[in-house]
Amino acid sequence: MKITCLDGHTLNPGDLSWETFENLGEWTTYDRTPEDQIVSRSANSQALLTNKTPLDAQTLLELPNLKYIGVLATGYNVVDIPTATAQGITVTNVPNYSTDSVAQHATALMLGLASGVEAHSSAVYEGQWVTSPDFCFRVQPMTELAGKTLGLVGFGQIGKAFARIGAAMGMKIIAHTRSPLTPERTGDLAVTEVSLEDLFTQADVVSLHCPLTPQTEHLVNASSLALMKPTALLINTGRGPLIDSKALVEALKAKRIGGAAVDVLSAEPPQASEPLLAAPNCLITPHVAWSTREARTRLMQVAGDNLAAFIQGKPTNVVNTPRK
Repeated sequence: MKITCLDGHTLNPGDLSWETFENLGEWTTYDRTPEDQIVSRSANSQALLTNKTPLDAQTLLELPNLKYIGVLATGYNVVDIPTATAQGITVTNVPNYSTDSVAQHATALMLGLASGVEAHSSAVYEGQWVTSPDFCFRVQPMTELAGKTLGLVGFGQIGKAFARIGAAMGMKIIAHTRSPLTPERTGDLAVTEVSLEDLFTQADVVSLHCPLTPQTEHLVNASSLALMKPTALLINTGRGPLIDSKALVEALKAKRIGGAAVDVLSAEPPQASEPLLAAPNCLITPHVAWSTREARTRLMQVAGDNLAAFIQGKPTNVVNTPRK
């Protein structure tokens, strides 16, 4: 089997091994693949691996030998699923590999805002401590999170993991989800289910952990931001388009909320004109919450297992029902 990885760099910049795939067939990997080279690099491959390289309908129609697509991520919107299904191509993904890593990063963003870590460190390196008349100084308000309310939009694996961290810090947990919260879902956590409006109104920290759908696009907008406390913090480790960036920038500039921290933007990499790049009191990390070495190792292992299972005729983590 000819196996081609179109964009392996983000998963494996050199600190992991492709050995699992090398043992499964004729293996070729590219760090990145420009759009005009997708078809030529994929030609004659029976299996493709992709993370963010798009495989649209026209591309798939030009690859008659293709039988398998392994998405190196949980989201698989980079693949035209209806066309893949019609062409008899099995598509798999890798669920739940980064739960703890993303929850950890959401915590880092929350603590970064609450304690002003970046702002205070930058001020020290700028010389403000050296010239301070006092033994300490503050460049922005600092917030103790114990006793505050953490509002989770979505309560899947990552939302639940973040809830556990918040609860351990003494925070009250509220959540809004598509499906009702049950004792089986919450376990030993004390979580209060609320409406979306009540969540934005009550939460001291709002954290987004829901999928991007037509219903959730721009879930955070001028109206929802207007509901939030002026001291409230907004965290997004989900998908960039969950937030209306222009509305958030306006809210931050007007100090209608306390701050925001995001790991995702509407376009990645962003254009220089991305509104949030000029927003005050906003932390931005470059979509790295998923990418600890431990999480990438799990992703690599499951992606390899997915392909091996397909070769054995027992595919796992399949997201479509390909036609025979």
